[in-house]
Amino acid sequence: LERLAAASPGELKALPGFGPARAAMLKAAFELGSRLGKPLPQTRLDSAPAVAALLAPRLARLKQERFFLLCLDNRKRLLHLEEISRGTLTSSLVHPREFFAVAIREGAAQVIAAHNHPSGDPEPSEEDLTVTRRLEEAGRLLGIPLVDHVIIARGGSVSLRQLGLIRPA
Repeated sequence: LERLAAASPGELKALPGFGPARAAMLKAAFELGSRLGKPLPQTRLDSAPAVAALLAPRLARLKQERFFLLCLDNRKRLLHLEEISRGTLTSSLVHPREFFAVAIREGAAQVIAAHNHPSGDPEPSEEDLTVTRRLEEAGRLLGIPLVDHVIIARGGSVSLRQLGLIRPA
């Protein structure tokens, strides 16, 4: 589906049974679907359950780790949501440079990190804790605090802030 959604109208027209009208209709359907999946600009993310409710439908059943950045304004309203990296079945590489480059570009006052665990177990790994510490330290230096790191899986979600692993800003 991802390749189909990314295909140009010309590529779609080359498929058997697709003319200009059917290709345009399919592109329009994918665009509507992507707009439906995007959060409203006024979405307030003031708790881990709010983050999980927003992302769980996208992340809970994926077979590879995906790491997201949620850029917030000073009232914890969502400004921007972006996938920062895709990993393997068991890990995702995230560097503070890429994470905060997006936050700076989007004018974020604060940020939330979120990723999925394809295993179904939302408990943080040692790698998750290391990444969180690095992001928290970088955010403190840049003046863009890391509010939370939420891990989402089929078995539920875990907030590293609620576990006491992220210090209040």
